[in-house]
Amino acid sequence: MGSKLAAAAVAALALLAGCAEKPVEGTAQTVGDVGGLPVTHFESGPKAGAEDAQLDVENADNGEMDQLAINALADISEFWTAQLPANFDEEFKPIKRIVSYDAETSPVQICGESTKGLVNAFYCQLDDTVAWDRGTLLPGLNQQFGPMAVVTVLAHEMGHAVQFRLGEKSNINNTTQTIVKEQQADCYAGGFFRWVAEDNSEHFRISTGEGLNQILGALFQIRDDAGDVFTKPGAHGSAFDRVYAFQAGFTEGVKRCARMDGKEIQQRITELPFSQQDRNQGNIPVNGRHLDLLKDSLDKAFEDTGAQPPEFTTSGAECANGQATEPVTFCPDENTVTMDTGKLNELATPPARNQQGMDDSRGIGDFAAFAEIGSRYTMSVQQAVGASLDDANAGLRTACLTGAWAGFASEPHEGEQNQLRLSPGDLDEAIAEMLSPRSLIAANVRGEQNFVGFSMVEAFRIGYANGSKDCTQKYG
Repeated sequence: MGSKLAAAAVAALALLAGCAEKPVEGTAQTVGDVGGLPVTHFESGPKAGAEDAQLDVENADNGEMDQLAINALADISEFWTAQLPANFDEEFKPIKRIVSYDAETSPVQICGESTKGLVNAFYCQLDDTVAWDRGTLLPGLNQQFGPMAVVTVLAHEMGHAVQFRLGEKSNINNTTQTIVKEQQADCYAGGFFRWVAEDNSEHFRISTGEGLNQILGALFQIRDDAGDVFTKPGAHGSAFDRVYAFQAGFTEGVKRCARMDGKEIQQRITELPFSQQDRNQGNIPVNGRHLDLLKDSLDKAFEDTGAQPPEFTTSGAECANGQATEPVTFCPDENTVTMDTGKLNELATPPARNQQGMDDSRGIGDFAAFAEIGSRYTMSVQQAVGASLDDANAGLRTACLTGAWAGFASEPHEGEQNQLRLSPGDLDEAIAEMLSPRSLIAANVRGEQNFVGFSMVEAFRIGYANGSKDCTQKYG
């Protein structure tokens, strides 16, 4: 996050608000469903007993990673064989060339270039090729996130193959920006995983609980760096942008993906550069001055509710009456938000880029800490309007209201030259925090999480894009 912002500099960041983003169209988002599907909990991955697919793959070593990729491509091709005629009146033409390689020991020529040292998976339009590095990339994804992360990457690359087959039907031409192509590919991958979640896949199954959490974690890990610009060649998007696209495909279907174009993405994208005021990569400590700015921001964001703002105390995250939820606690009887600033600053300390993940072992960044405080503040708002603080939807309502405050903090406010505001990467920190085991952003007053990452992130984004009114309507 950042503070002490000149009015002109604030105005330059107005796009960060994403105000024009279109709400997700779908069935009710509640604790009991994920985009209209029931919440399920089981081990995700290859189906036991499924017969391996046979595809013509160049340079394959017939090992575990290659077979995982082959099975994935077989199912993705089956998905598109049905989806293209049904949704776009087009026949799906199979990929002409499929290539496996080891970036270190077994490189090949694709698109006129060698894959030596290329730890990647990609689609090449020039010769209609899908290729992957079986030596480093696929094993790394499998080890860190599980086999469905490998399927995710290949579903994304096949999304590129589909968009080029569709051309103008997918808003794609020779001048289309990279970010449009990448957002569509993430969206098409989301459509495929909806099909898998509905148990249509021959080789894979995925739960809407922990299984989709792993997918969102993989998308987080392969995001662009904070401060990158969406207009640059090769831009894929922030984690917030990539997860949005995936969820749009999962919830609304592949036709939604084809509607993504430059105008829409210009309106909602969050991948913007750091400003001159974003010292230390936009990361600030949790201290008295910044807590005053935070409280002022929260007070103004929710002033229309008529709720009496809670007081902040920094002597520890305890309540005389009520359950502590370290590092921040809302005390209903006293209408106070109590916090342990030492532990909050541990959470606010970002790890090295190659170490960032969703677990309890290290910090995330300043917005993770400020959003946890914000989430406890929203408990006071919910209490004031008579909402339950521990019913089935309390965690999702809290995530949505915290997102609504984040949207408020993204916008410039007239006459405010010293305000707390979001900086590039903050929304990604929110995703990382929500997917961690001890998140408070999407927890009830007792600190109990929803545990469905898809629903938590979606609730936060709905609040961010549409404001607090939608939080009441969807999670009341």
